[in-house]
Amino acid sequence: MSTVNKPVSEDGKPLEIERKYLIDYPDIRWIEEYPDAKKAEITQVYFDTDEEKRLRVRKLETGGKKYYYLTKKKKISNLVRIEEEWEISEEEYDNLPQKAVGKRRMISKTRYALPYNGRVVEIDIFPFWKDRAIAEVELESEDEEVRLPGEIKIIREVTEEPEYTNYQMAYDVD
Repeated sequence: MSTVNKPVSEDGKPLEIERKYLIDYPDIRWIEEYPDAKKAEITQVYFDTDEEKRLRVRKLETGGKKYYYLTKKKKISNLVRIEEEWEISEEEYDNLPQKAVGKRRMISKTRYALPYNGRVVEIDIFPFWKDRAIAEVELESEDEEVRLPGEIKIIREVTEEPEYTNYQMAYDVD
C-alpha cells in the first residue's frame, strides 16, 4: 500500500526503509473519513528462520478482492531490510501456512493507509490491543524526516524494538 519509490541495495534488490511508532488507539471514524484512505484486512504467518532472514505468507483483502503474497526479508539494520515479494495463488497460500514450523501463529490486523506529506502512513490495528496500535512510514532514505498527522498520538518510536515487529508479535502468545 506504500507509494515510496523503493531504494535498492548495491546488488539491485529492493530495500524497505521504515520507521515504526507505537501510538494511542486511533479514532477509527477519523481514519475512515480521511481523504483517500485505504483499508485492508491482512492475515499473515511467519516461518521460523534465522534472526537475520524472515519468510512470510500474507493474504490481503481490500476493495472486495483478495491478494496473496510470499515475502522474504533480510535484515540490514533495525531500520533497513532487503524485501522481495511475489504474488502467489490462493492455492499456494492455502498450502504454505501448513508448512510453517515452530511456535509462530497466524496474525491478523486491519491496515489503514493514509496519504500524508508525500508518504503513506500505515496504521495497523491488532485485535489483541484495545489501547494502542502501530503506525509505520516507508522512507526513501534513512535520514528522511518523518511527519505524522497531528491526530495520531505517538507514544514512542519503536523502530529499534524487536518486540514490536509483526514477526515477534506472532510468537505463540496466549
